[in-house]
Amino acid sequence: MTHNDVVEVLEELSLPIAYDHFAEGESPDPPFLCFLYPKNIPLGADNTVYYQLHELDIELYTDEKNPPLEQRVERLLTEHEMFFQKSEVWIAEEKMYEVLYEVTLDLQYEDEETGSEEPESED
Repeated sequence: MTHNDVVEVLEELSLPIAYDHFAEGESPDPPFLCFLYPKNIPLGADNTVYYQLHELDIELYTDEKNPPLEQRVERLLTEHEMFFQKSEVWIAEEKMYEVLYEVTLDLQYEDEETGSEEPESED
């Protein structure tokens, strides 16, 4: 799955979406989504990373608890075979709930010049 694939999946929810955050003063009214790749999960040996997975965090922001919307998100992730862990927090300063979906992805990079996925090494 590429970054563009992730965006396309999230766009199916028809909610405002931003990578990491919306620009200051441009945050839409809830509900909205932010997503980011906060860390990688390297697999390797002998001081070499042979392969890496990435954590994808999908943050759903709502001004009140919204179980039907959460169910839509969870159904979408399941349909796209994106196994997730879910947690929730109330952000008092913002008066919003953040429901966090943590997904582990095999994130493929796209070639900058052609826009196609880079082939896996066959070493």
